[in-house]
Amino acid sequence: MISPGQLYYFLAALQHLMMGSVLLKCAAADLGLQWGGWALAAALRTEKFYDLAGSGTFILLAHLSRVWGGASHLRQNVQTGLVTAWGLRLGTFLFMRILKDGQDRRFNKVRDSPGTFFVYWNVQALWVFMTLLPTLMLNSEKRDAPLGPRDFIGWGLWGLGFATEAIADQQKWIFKNDPGNAGKFIQSGLWAYSRHPNYFGEILQWGGLWLSASSVMKGPLQLLSAASPLFVWFLLRHVSGIPILEKQALKKWGADPQFQDYIRNTPLLWPWPKCF
Repeated sequence: MISPGQLYYFLAALQHLMMGSVLLKCAAADLGLQWGGWALAAALRTEKFYDLAGSGTFILLAHLSRVWGGASHLRQNVQTGLVTAWGLRLGTFLFMRILKDGQDRRFNKVRDSPGTFFVYWNVQALWVFMTLLPTLMLNSEKRDAPLGPRDFIGWGLWGLGFATEAIADQQKWIFKNDPGNAGKFIQSGLWAYSRHPNYFGEILQWGGLWLSASSVMKGPLQLLSAASPLFVWFLLRHVSGIPILEKQALKKWGADPQFQDYIRNTPLLWPWPKCF
């Protein structure tokens, strides 16, 4: 006869197995999409759909994980919808930008080297999976819990981050498209409070989504999903975002006294000192 305790551990093991199956499927789909994108991009020697492919993968995996997970609770539906809204806005913006600019400077020494290009597409696969991990875990979870403070605070942070990133992107787009600003750097709007307000908004969004998803997470393995927002912060702050842009800006305007003043008085990422 099976005791209640044995039944509990059996069901818990079955639950973890099902979640692991969904995560493995998502990881395989993620890699397959990025490798297919690399093959096409390497053949055409173009990076024009790199960011669009990344954003599209986010949207697809969010919906697939919900279907494969077999549940459709309100929290999962909201989470999937917010990921979709983020992917549609950012993917469209980045695609329109590269169509206008013609190229992405990150790939100047990469697009003609298939091997190096392959590394970039694999890094994107890692970025997608790690960033989306709390959502994938949430959508793999059949157990539900009533909406609570963590959900509302998390969704509020997501909304603030979404607005911040969208406004910052639009302000810079308008600034760069004004012929009168040729050769100048932006220091108005949100860019007066942070040198990278769009990245600040990005970090807020994924931190907020993790906070909501954590409402139904139990055990050390699921709580490890906290690595997701930390990964987003580390990637943007120390790897692919801010370091590259700061280096480019210093090379272009480093001798400009006005830019030096902007660097001294404007926070790199977090806008708190200037806000308060």
